[in-house]
Amino acid sequence: MPRARARHILVDSQKTAADLKKKIEDGADFADLAKSNSKCPSGRSGGDLGEFGRGEMVPEFDSVVFTAEIGKVQGPVKTQFGWHLIEVVKRAP
Repeated sequence: MPRARARHILVDSQKTAADLKKKIEDGADFADLAKSNSKCPSGRSGGDLGEFGRGEMVPEFDSVVFTAEIGKVQGPVKTQFGWHLIEVVKRAP
């Protein structure tokens, strides 16, 4: 079963997610922004979600994590929890 490790930033609006993505593209540190902005408890650890298998996350999140380029910030991605920026750290078949 495929496994991945990812980190994310969860916020309330698409605009906030887009603004944070721009900051990351301009050189801001993903982990620092997660610590100061994410609504998810994982924000305290820089957004790190650890390792998980396909189907363990909500479908919209899962789809990105198991198809996106590793190391490139994806999003904003809408789920039932809010808006995410997602970075796949690693993936194994």
